[in-house]
Amino acid sequence: MPNQNTPSHRVTSFEVAERAGVNQSTVSRALSGDSSITDATREKVRRAADELGYRVDARAARLRSGKTRTIAIVVITKPDIEATEINPFHYNLLGSVCAAASEKGYQSLVSFQSVEEQFYGDFVETRQADGVILIGTSTNDAAWAHHRALLERDDVASWGSPYVDHRRVDSDNRAGARLAVERLINAGHRNIVFIGDTRETQPQFRERFESFSDVTREAGIDGGDAIFEDGETRGQQGRRSARALIESGRAFDGIFCSCDAMAFGVLEMLRERGVNVPGDVSVIGFDGLGSGAHSSPPLTTVEPDFARAGVLLVDTALGLTKSGERRRAPVRLVERASVRTAT
Repeated sequence: MPNQNTPSHRVTSFEVAERAGVNQSTVSRALSGDSSITDATREKVRRAADELGYRVDARAARLRSGKTRTIAIVVITKPDIEATEINPFHYNLLGSVCAAASEKGYQSLVSFQSVEEQFYGDFVETRQADGVILIGTSTNDAAWAHHRALLERDDVASWGSPYVDHRRVDSDNRAGARLAVERLINAGHRNIVFIGDTRETQPQFRERFESFSDVTREAGIDGGDAIFEDGETRGQQGRRSARALIESGRAFDGIFCSCDAMAFGVLEMLRERGVNVPGDVSVIGFDGLGSGAHSSPPLTTVEPDFARAGVLLVDTALGLTKSGERRRAPVRLVERASVRTAT
């Protein structure tokens, strides 16, 4: 007869219960984290399981519970771009979501989708996941249109959707814009300009511009209209928008950009045109990209709490958020060298 410690013997929960001096159901509840089990009993069960080499059959446990313990994450990207070209913000967000899911004992199933043959969202229906999270660029109209019906469901969360008629998880865009504009005002700037895309498909940028307008008006400053020239990338949009601003003859000494990627393009164009940053003009972005520390000059930015963003997305997809709870990730100002010292 094989010894219970040899590979040919599969230890059962009954044997663990017998070693620990508890019943079999207590073993299952103790090892699954059931809060009704006391710490002392839980430790006794774990010790017995370790001594016998018992391992929980995760697949069987999922089948019994009816849960997959998996979250599907759909990353919507622009068509025909390489993975290395995806906006770093979305990678930051993806990492935070995976970390938050892991903290709750969930695996992450990640799908990158950019063209029609890749579009798929039936992860819950096919028992591949317990919830779905959609993140990514709002500019892929076809992808978001395909997934639009999902956005109304209680087991789906999203970040970056071009739509506003559903439960959204976002940065606290208004608070972030206020931080940025007040920082520019405190540095003595009065001719402050917003550069960014404020079309209806960019609700997060529109919120930042609306808050920009509120804060400048409160300060007795005419913030004017947003400046935006389209391009294939955010960087190109920033370059073109900065060029349009310079050539318009409009006075400016401070720029708040709707995102960091656009701000990098703005910095490049200002440098090419001989505009000193921050000596002549101060620039602030939004997104908290780590690469901003290496721009020229290093970019001051509004950074969302990525860890909190991940938790909000996971909790929303799993139905763990409270009714009416604010699904906004808090933000902070990251000071670098692209803004003059406050006066």
